[in-house]
Amino acid sequence: MANSSCNLEDFLVSSTFPTHEVMTRSRSLFRPWISGLLLTAVQLAMAIGLLAPEGSVSDRYSTLIQHDSYWFMNIVDRGYQTIVPPIDHKVMEVSNVAFFPAYPAIAAALRYGLNIDTGTALLITAQLAAWGFWSYFFLFCDRWKVSPALQVCGALLILVHPAAFFLVAAYSESLFLMALLGFIYWSSAEGRAAKVWASLHGIVMSATRIVGIVCAAFPVIRSIVLSGWRGLRELRAWPRQCAAAIGLMIAAMLGALAFFIYSQLRWSHWDIYMLTQAAGWGITPDYLAVFKPSSYHWLVPALNNPTEASQMAMTLGALLLLGVVLCELLPAIRQRTGLSTRVGIYFCAAAIYYISVSGVACVDMESMLRYEFTVHALIVLALLNFLRQFRTPPVLVRALGTAAVALVSAAGLSVQGWYVWNFTRGNWVA
Repeated sequence: MANSSCNLEDFLVSSTFPTHEVMTRSRSLFRPWISGLLLTAVQLAMAIGLLAPEGSVSDRYSTLIQHDSYWFMNIVDRGYQTIVPPIDHKVMEVSNVAFFPAYPAIAAALRYGLNIDTGTALLITAQLAAWGFWSYFFLFCDRWKVSPALQVCGALLILVHPAAFFLVAAYSESLFLMALLGFIYWSSAEGRAAKVWASLHGIVMSATRIVGIVCAAFPVIRSIVLSGWRGLRELRAWPRQCAAAIGLMIAAMLGALAFFIYSQLRWSHWDIYMLTQAAGWGITPDYLAVFKPSSYHWLVPALNNPTEASQMAMTLGALLLLGVVLCELLPAIRQRTGLSTRVGIYFCAAAIYYISVSGVACVDMESMLRYEFTVHALIVLALLNFLRQFRTPPVLVRALGTAAVALVSAAGLSVQGWYVWNFTRGNWVA
C-alpha cells in the first residue's frame, strides 16, 4: 500500500503512478490544504466576526482594507505613476512606486478577470495566499514527520503573533510568506518539476518584497552546507557543484529584476522604488543599525503606542535569533541534529530581520512589528524541524511546555485582538 505521508512533490513530479496510488497521494494533500483553509477561516472569523465594527458582513469585511491597502488599490486602478524625482511626501496620486508589483498585479488579474471591485480583489488575493502559506506550513510538517502535538503548538505560536492578522488583511505579507515557503519547499525537493515550481515561487517572492532578492540565495546556502564547507576551498569545483542551486537563485531573482528593468525603461531610473521610499517615507537605510545598542529598546510597550510595539518587536526578534544560534551551537545538539535542513531557513530569517531593521531604523523602527512576524514564522518552522528529532519528553516536561504555549497564546491573542480592533477602525498599528 502506498505511504499516506507522501510529499507534495512526489505527487506533482511523477505522472506514471497507477490510478489508486495517485488517489492515495491526492488524499495525502487533503489534510494540509484543509488545515490551511481552516486556520485562514479562523483568522477571518476572529477579525470580521468578533472585532470589526458593527455593520453588514460586507462592511465588516471591507474594514480589512486600511493604510497601505489604499496604495495597492491605487496601483491596481491607475498602474504605476510618478514624477522624476519622486514627490518629497506621501501623495499616491503623484508618486506611487513605493511597493513591489506582485501583489497588486495578481489582484489586478482578479479584479479584471472576475469583474470585482479592487478592494475585494486585494483581500481575496491576500487570503488565498494565506491559505497557501498555512498549507505549506503543514506540508513541511508532513515532510518532516512532525508529531500532531508539535504541529498544533507551532501553528498556535504563529497564529497568536500580534501581527498575524496581516495574513488576511489587504497587505502583501501573506503573498510573500506563501511564495517564500513555497520556494524553500520546492527548492529542497528533487526532480525537474520541483525546480520549475521553485522558480515560479521565487519569482513571485522577489517581485513581492525587496528582501526576496536575498532570500533567493536559499538553495545556494543549502547546497554549500550539504556538500560540506570544505567544498568552498576548491574554488574551481564549487561553481560546478552548485550550478543547479545558482541557476535556481538567478531564476528566483527574475521577479525583482523585471521590476528594475521596467523602471529603467520607463523612468530611466532602475531604483525609482528606492528613490520613492526615500523621498516620501524618509527611508535612509542604516546598515549598521543592528550593531548599535541604541537600536534596542528594553521596555514594555503601551498598547496605544504602535511605535513602541515595533521597537520591542525588533528587540525580541534579535533575542529570538540569538537564542537559535546558541542552541544550534551547543555541541551535544549539533552532533545529533541536521542543521543542513534548517540553516537556509535561518539565513532567510536573519536576512529579512537585518534588511528590515536597516530600512526602518531611521523612522524609529516603524512597522517592525509586521516585518518581524515573517521572521517569527520562519523561526517557528525551523524549530519544529529541530524538536521533531528528539524522543517524546516526560509527561511533566510536556505539561510544562503545553502550559507555556497556552500562556503565550492567551497573551498573544489578547494583544492581537486589540490591534485588530484598532486596525479595522482605521488606526495605525504597524
